[in-house]
Amino acid sequence: MISRTEAKPVAPPRAALNRFIFRAMLFSSGVVAIALYQINRGWAWRFAKLQARNLARLCGVKIVVRGLEHLGDGPYIFTPNHQSHFDIAALLGYLPGNNRFAAKKELFNEPILGPVMRTLGMIPIDRDDTEASLDRLRALERRNFSVVIFPEGTRSRDGELLPFKKGAFVAAIELGIPVVPVVCRGSSEIMPKGAYLSIVPGTVEIDILEPIPTKGLGYDDRERLRDETRDRIARSLRR
Repeated sequence: MISRTEAKPVAPPRAALNRFIFRAMLFSSGVVAIALYQINRGWAWRFAKLQARNLARLCGVKIVVRGLEHLGDGPYIFTPNHQSHFDIAALLGYLPGNNRFAAKKELFNEPILGPVMRTLGMIPIDRDDTEASLDRLRALERRNFSVVIFPEGTRSRDGELLPFKKGAFVAAIELGIPVVPVVCRGSSEIMPKGAYLSIVPGTVEIDILEPIPTKGLGYDDRERLRDETRDRIARSLRR
């Protein structure tokens, strides 16, 4: 288990090096992924997963994954807590299977990140147009892709679990696919919010909890499903 008291300050040269590695890999890997996408979409996705793992290694971050035995063929809706930007790299690299991230549509307007996200099939979420967002999720479900949705909606500033929004659970019920609670630990120390993309060497833990079935649930069950998912993640974080 990672304790916040274990986090150690990193020397400025290492922080600067990791910042350079992060930006350089985002740009270079994005260009390569876009090129590979024109040839073979599967190659582009496998390359992105490989580069996410390489980013962790180069920045001195160890990723520990537990609970893989809980997963079958999918598809699933993964609902991790969100402590830092590094959650995305860790989950991209180490969650098994074909997964796509759902993100607010504004991120797709970023000059570098936007084209990369579109190339890798990430899902823009329009909070003002729920039905359009559900249509995008339905298209992925038909192709047997799982979806990663951060139900907090934003990163926690202090590592404490924020309230969960209902969108991920409405989608899971609508699609009839299981929700998988995922616990991310240590990433808030690895890449603190507001620290100018600084990455500190250390360990990130990813715990995959047992899936929660949604077959037979209706729209009125969305809050109960949300609360059960959050409670499981909260209990695991306390342990």
